[in-house]
Amino acid sequence: MTDAHSQTFSDRLLGFAIPSRDCRGRAVRLGPVIEDILSAHDYAAPLKHCLAEALVVTALMGGLLKDEGDQLTVQAQGEGGIASLLACDYRGGELRGYIQHDRESEMDAGANPSLETLFGKGHLAITFDIASTGQRYQGIVPLEGASLAEAIETYFAQSEQVPTRIRTAITIHGAECVAAGMLIQHLPEGEEGRERLHARLDHPHWEHIAILAESLRHEELADVSLSLEDLVWRLYHEEDEVRVMPGPALGKGCRCSAVHFEEILSRFPKDDRREMANDDGIIVVDCAFCSKEFAILD
Repeated sequence: MTDAHSQTFSDRLLGFAIPSRDCRGRAVRLGPVIEDILSAHDYAAPLKHCLAEALVVTALMGGLLKDEGDQLTVQAQGEGGIASLLACDYRGGELRGYIQHDRESEMDAGANPSLETLFGKGHLAITFDIASTGQRYQGIVPLEGASLAEAIETYFAQSEQVPTRIRTAITIHGAECVAAGMLIQHLPEGEEGRERLHARLDHPHWEHIAILAESLRHEELADVSLSLEDLVWRLYHEEDEVRVMPGPALGKGCRCSAVHFEEILSRFPKDDRREMANDDGIIVVDCAFCSKEFAILD
C-alpha cells in the first residue's frame, strides 16, 4: 500500500487492482468539490442526495477512462416524476452536474423518495467520448432499481458484460456534504481486446470480491478521517496482492463562457436570434450547470 504522507482522503480518485482475482476498482470521496457543485442551485434534500450519488458514480466511471480528453456523460431522463433530466459528466478530473426538476412536485416527495418517484418512467444513458479517435459509445438501460448505482450496475451487466458492484454513501448536513463510493469489476479475460467468456456473476473469484465489497459500511465510506487506501486495505488485506494507483485530483469543471455561447448562437438563423433577444438586443443565456448568466449581444 502507500505511506501516510501520500494517502488519499477527499476530492481525488484512487484506482486499485487485485490481480489474483482478476478485479479492478476505483474509490472516491467528494468533499468541497461536491459542495461547490450543489451550491449552484437551491435543491431540496432528496434532489441533493440524488445528484450527489450521480456525481460519485460519474467520478468512479470517469476514472476508468484511459486518455486525456476522454469524456464520460451520465444522463437520466424520465416522465411523471419530480425530475425530468439529470446530467453529469467527467473529463480530465473535472466534474459537473445538475437536475432539471418540478419545484411543486418536490414538496410531496417525502424525505427519501424512490428512484421511480424521482424520475417516473425513464431511461439511463451512459456515453463515452474517446478523444483520440473521435468515436462515441453509448449504452441505454431502463431507469430501474433502488438507486442510480444499482441502475448503473445493470448497465455494465447488459451493455458491457462486466460484473460490477458499486457502493455509495452520502451524508448531507445543511450546506455540508460528503459523497463517497467504490466501484469494483471482474475482468477475467483482461481489460480489453478479448471477449470476456468467463465474466459471469457466479465466478468464484467475483463472488468472493463482491461479498467483501458488500460488507463495506456507509460510515466507513463517508469517514473523512479514513484514507481510501486504508479503506481498500480493510476489505482486501487477505489477498495475495493489492495494487493502488493514485488518480487525478477532482474539481468543479463547468466549461461555460461567453465565447462558448456566442459560438452556439451563431448557428441559429438571424430571425431566431432576434426573437431570443430582449428589447436592448441582448440574448441572456444561463448555464444549467453553474447558474451563471451571460449577456450576448445579437
